[in-house]
Amino acid sequence: MNLFRKNIEKMKGYVPGEQPQETGFIKLNTNENPYPPSPRVIATLKESASSLLRLYPDPLATRLRQKVAEVFGIRPERVLVGNGSDELLSIIARAFASPGDKLVFPSPTYLLYKTLAEIQDAQAVELDFPEDFSLPRDILVKGAKITFLCNPNSPSGTMVWPEEVSNLAGEIDGVLVIDEAYAEFADTNCLALVEKHSNVLILRTVSKSYSLAGLRLGFCIGQESLIEGLMKVKDSYNVDRLSMAAGIAALDDQEHLRRNVEKIKETRSYLIESLREMGFFVYPSQSNYVFFRTPSPQVAREIYQQLKARQILIRYVEYRRFEDCLRVSIGTKEEIDTFLDRLAEVGARGQGLGVRG
Repeated sequence: MNLFRKNIEKMKGYVPGEQPQETGFIKLNTNENPYPPSPRVIATLKESASSLLRLYPDPLATRLRQKVAEVFGIRPERVLVGNGSDELLSIIARAFASPGDKLVFPSPTYLLYKTLAEIQDAQAVELDFPEDFSLPRDILVKGAKITFLCNPNSPSGTMVWPEEVSNLAGEIDGVLVIDEAYAEFADTNCLALVEKHSNVLILRTVSKSYSLAGLRLGFCIGQESLIEGLMKVKDSYNVDRLSMAAGIAALDDQEHLRRNVEKIKETRSYLIESLREMGFFVYPSQSNYVFFRTPSPQVAREIYQQLKARQILIRYVEYRRFEDCLRVSIGTKEEIDTFLDRLAEVGARGQGLGVRG
């Protein structure tokens, strides 16, 4: 007997990046920050692990919303806090999309958008990115309830510049969700568009740049009318006391953030240059990962498998039209040197892999 809704029964579900159970792996597959979080965060977590954990957390996350507003120069009423930006994406999908509604996004991009459309029994409208990952010409879909734009985009690391995104916001039907999970690694961002457009929602997270992927904390920023509506949909106590306290501490230490971001950018440039010297085509990245093409899908799969056998994990997803591509998170300089050494080793030992050691 099938007890699930038909759309749930037939969907595949989102598959996160592999988390190895063995020790000794170099993880370059899930875009985690290779550097530890601010010492202020660790100290705050120790202080907050007290008898107060017996009490429910503030359902409105008042102090954290005030801190986000202070850091980003906005009003607290324009902030919604979530259990990671993934929960915020789920809240948005549940708030705006009914069965049969159109949810639009370029492809390839963050795979969760399609999963959320399937959960809502909505129509996922996937529009092919051009080869240069500029906006698809047909992205203006009449009647779309939500248009998702991951910016910088995952997996490519490429960016659509704010002026173009603003033009899009002014022309589309429905809500434009700009997923800026990697914004701190980019040269610019779209935060200013919230003031200009009443249909824009911007997502941020502490997972990547603040080195707090293990806490699950994100922010949604939009005009008051949108945030008020989303507040009706969220769970009552969707963010716990420890995460809120850690989030405030992390946002308080912007100097720590800047130091780590600069190190990652420096290593990113080094990795891009090194891969190009090895003969690969590498997309320009504004994020904490690099997306590059190999000679064929078979080569991409072989490189992934050979590196995994050498305890290095990178991300291999057979995106349509980009089956020959691999994504590598920016680790420490030492981790990236090890990755490059192993990659050269794979090319030297694997006939026809197209890698020059």
